[in-house]
Amino acid sequence: MERKLDRTDIGILNALQKDCRISNKKLGLMLNKTQSPIQQRIQQMKGQGLIKRFSAILDPKLVGRGLIGYVQVNVEKHTEESLTAFMEEAAKLEEIMECYHMTGAIDFLLRIAIKDMDEYSRVLVKKLGNLPGVRQFTSFFVLSEIKSETAFVLK
Repeated sequence: MERKLDRTDIGILNALQKDCRISNKKLGLMLNKTQSPIQQRIQQMKGQGLIKRFSAILDPKLVGRGLIGYVQVNVEKHTEESLTAFMEEAAKLEEIMECYHMTGAIDFLLRIAIKDMDEYSRVLVKKLGNLPGVRQFTSFFVLSEIKSETAFVLK
């Protein structure tokens, strides 16, 4: 269920999306509130699942994962058992950063982060090729990043 956000909630969320390490004191000063209600609101939003987690965003190149690819996957069967088996096994692979069950011409879209094409070859043969029920892959690799956002625009 979508939660109705007031101006204070929006201010907190916009600030946290830019810098999740911002102090409650600084947030309070920005929003003309004291630290206590800011802390309560953050805890409430965490408890409601609105804030899923806090994390650091790393530079993939600097951690040896500079090749980003998207892999379209089609599976043989669309039974609940077959789809669940694929999803459970795909979720275990560290190279897969995101996995989406899709509508339309493809069944799954994976975002992978790997070192280079040699690693992709190994991942394809030893891991992706062994996922349950896979019929076909189509892979695309990122040449350059034009825009990459993690923050939602909240108004």
